[in-house]
Amino acid sequence: MKPDIHSPGAASPAQPRLLDRMRDAIRVRNYSVRTEKSYLGWVRRYIRFHGLRHPADMGGVEVEAFLSHLVSQRDVAAATQQQALAAILFLYRDVLGVQLPWLDNIVRPKKPRRLPTVLNRDEVMRVLALMDGRHGLMARLLYGSGMRLMECLRLRVKDVDLQRREIMVREGKGNKDRVTVLPETLVAPLAAELQRARALFELDQAQGRAGVFMPDALDRKYPAAGASWGWFWVFPADGHSVDPRTGVVRRHHMHEKSLQRALQMAARQAGVTRQVSVHTLRHSFATHLLDSGQDIRTIQQLLGHADVSTTMIYTHVLNRGAHGVRSPLDALGMVR
Repeated sequence: MKPDIHSPGAASPAQPRLLDRMRDAIRVRNYSVRTEKSYLGWVRRYIRFHGLRHPADMGGVEVEAFLSHLVSQRDVAAATQQQALAAILFLYRDVLGVQLPWLDNIVRPKKPRRLPTVLNRDEVMRVLALMDGRHGLMARLLYGSGMRLMECLRLRVKDVDLQRREIMVREGKGNKDRVTVLPETLVAPLAAELQRARALFELDQAQGRAGVFMPDALDRKYPAAGASWGWFWVFPADGHSVDPRTGVVRRHHMHEKSLQRALQMAARQAGVTRQVSVHTLRHSFATHLLDSGQDIRTIQQLLGHADVSTTMIYTHVLNRGAHGVRSPLDALGMVR
């Protein structure tokens, strides 16, 4: 049954707009703000690409045409095309309630298998030596624990155990929790950072500010939790911002771009010629652990990989040449 909407911008009194319905469906499933923004953006592009036709009036041919356009005309990466497909699938399956037998014939894009960029130990030392303050602490924590960028930024006070030297990563990739290591050398700096966060927490309390964002509608189940110290950010932002979903002014965690810029600047200053991202620190953590003799299963657990085959990719980037093979030219001992 087709909805009463006949264009993305039209709505009947009894039927909300299509994109509003999709937004509600996303939030009911507790998807992140990033996913919400991405999915809505792709659906808008899909509708505009087909001249503002309603998605209920389109099918597999139109989806294929849009995905093909992304590759042939826009030259997007496979991961980007996969994201667009995921958004369209969500629209048809979870918003319009349309059966999708015609999508069985769509060729899903395959992400190319590429080896991750890994810094050697000397490069890591040079880069980290050029980073100080909160950015330096976060960069060291990412390399020392193997956390992803957003996992680090979203850390709550209650999930850092300085005595046990461990960090509980909540709702990581795949919505899974895991425990990872807290480096001994970061216990004192992290304790100092928590004192700084405590000062901001008490300032917000004194000013009557709203508590921090709570995941999975926990603010309704535990109304006072968002204003408690345990749920406060380990790395809070210096200022306040407007919650994009509720319009409430509250303190969020630090923005990811500031750390990304600081790390890239340090890498350039350190003379690292390869493209370095924050995720490079996670790759380096895994590779250096493997190189030091740590077993692959433990590394898998620390990284939060569902399948050990994902972790095995680091066996191919160890600093031992091409698969540990000695070149036959070296065996000749010829020097010119």
